[in-house]
Amino acid sequence: MTRHRPHRPPRSDWTREGEEQSGDPLASAGGGRSTPAVEQLLEEVEAETEPRGLLTVGGLRGTVALVTGASTGIGRACAVALARSGCHIAFNYLDREDASQSEAAATAGELEAQGVRTFHRAVDCRDSAAVGGFVEEVQETLGGLHILVNNAGIGRDRALWRMEDEEWDDVIRTNLTGAFHFLRAVAPVFRAQEFGKVVNIASVHGIRSEFGLANYSASKAGLIGLTRSAAIELGPSNVNVNAVAPGYIRTTRLTDRVPSEILDQARAQSALGRLGDPQDVAGAVLFLCSESARHITGIVLPVDAGYLL
Repeated sequence: MTRHRPHRPPRSDWTREGEEQSGDPLASAGGGRSTPAVEQLLEEVEAETEPRGLLTVGGLRGTVALVTGASTGIGRACAVALARSGCHIAFNYLDREDASQSEAAATAGELEAQGVRTFHRAVDCRDSAAVGGFVEEVQETLGGLHILVNNAGIGRDRALWRMEDEEWDDVIRTNLTGAFHFLRAVAPVFRAQEFGKVVNIASVHGIRSEFGLANYSASKAGLIGLTRSAAIELGPSNVNVNAVAPGYIRTTRLTDRVPSEILDQARAQSALGRLGDPQDVAGAVLFLCSESARHITGIVLPVDAGYLL
């Protein structure tokens, strides 16, 4: 496989708040300039700009996974990763009367190319009755249900003193209440068969917030709490419930609206010095859905390039 050498970020990207912009942080003490040995070291540890293709995992072939909000971004990457490992995939999407139907159809086509069966339709995760009906349809159409990936989420960023009721309610009801609706709907199925995997897509901002994210951070912090409570309640039925907490991920609707200077700052603050890709999150989800993680439950796994360090 071809390895892509990235262009190293400008020296200002290495600077932390309060530091002088005088060169690399590993510069020699004498003249403030990197030695050849340090330059060689930096070249050796630089990260790839494009993620490697995901490996498949065993033990998933023939199972059925439901991935919410999987028509684009992280949800699509998770669905494709699971399909490559042999999972039949169901997913929902929110019909926004724009490109949503064509995006969902494109995702379904990509999944079917992996040789698995798929089922999808527009379902608003905020509608508990619609969620319950969809879960029943998934079981009837695909012959069962074994995995739930709660990915559907939105952002409505604004300073809290300017935030409208609708902006608060939409984010909480989608990111937290919607996940609860799906988790509640699948819980009886997983308990009855004494097996199930649940992975909730939380966020680093559910652990450490930033300006303008009161609604989003509250929803993701709540999702982390829901993960831990569900792990306790469903554990006796052999159901694993975990969460992943992505940092800033490229090519998603949530980051499309983030100013470039904030993304640059996030890149500089991460230990690996880069933004993530949806496949990075999908890899963590794939592991938590596999039997390799059968003794892991109630955790929150950051996928953030060391942003929280």
